[in-house]
Parts: sequence; structure tokens; C-alpha cells
Amino acid sequence: MSRGEIAVTTHKRLEMIDITTRLQQEITSAGCRDGIVVLYNPHTTAGILINEGADPDVQRDILGALSRIIPSDYPYLHSEGNSPAHLKTAVTASSVTVLLEGGRLQLGTWQRIFFCEFDGPRGRKVWWKFLAG
Repeated sequence: MSRGEIAVTTHKRLEMIDITTRLQQEITSAGCRDGIVVLYNPHTTAGILINEGADPDVQRDILGALSRIIPSDYPYLHSEGNSPAHLKTAVTASSVTVLLEGGRLQLGTWQRIFFCEFDGPRGRKVWWKFLAG
């Protein structure tokens, strides 16, 4: 069983960062072949998701729609001022699972794995674990 960590540095308050290539490099370096890879985001104000990576407008649309659905001017009670980030995280996900065959992530033609920053800029991390099978 292999595992690792991908460091992510965000530069904006809201941002989606494609981590697919970095994950594939980690998996290849670890010699993982067939099974599943679980990615886990240990942050409460950031998400992780799989979606289209070919058109950057998709990422802009996702961030824009989340900001419209979860407004910053709602009278939130959380005193840190980042309640919208917590809610955007709740709507996305804290983990994703990807099949691995022959050492390659099995993603659809347009799919990429994104780290979603909702309270940046920050230094973040994503943990991954390979389960052979």
C-alpha cells in the first residue's frame, strides 16, 4: 500500500488547481499498477472534485455559480468571516476515488482532478493512498 502528499499553493481567494498530472507522477514514482487511488483533502475551506479540464470556462462557471448560490453577504454567525468557504466545501467534496489500471489514472476524456480553494491564498495539501486490487 503506497501513500503520499501533494503540496498545493493557492494564489487567489477562489481558485481551481488541476492536480491530475502531479498525482499521476506520484503514482508512477511509487510503482502503483492496478487498484484504486483515494485522494483526501484535510481542509475545511477547500474542496476536491473531478470535472472537465479542457475548457477553463468550466472552472470559472463552477466558481461563479458557487459564489452565486452561497453569497458572501448572508448574515453568517461564524466569527472568522469565511463561512462561504465552509459551505462551498460542503457542496463539493473532501475526497475522490479514481480507478488505476496499468499504472494510469482511469479518467474520462475530458476529466481532470481539481483542488478547489475557497479561502485563499494558502499553502495546502492533498493526501493520496493507493489500494491494490
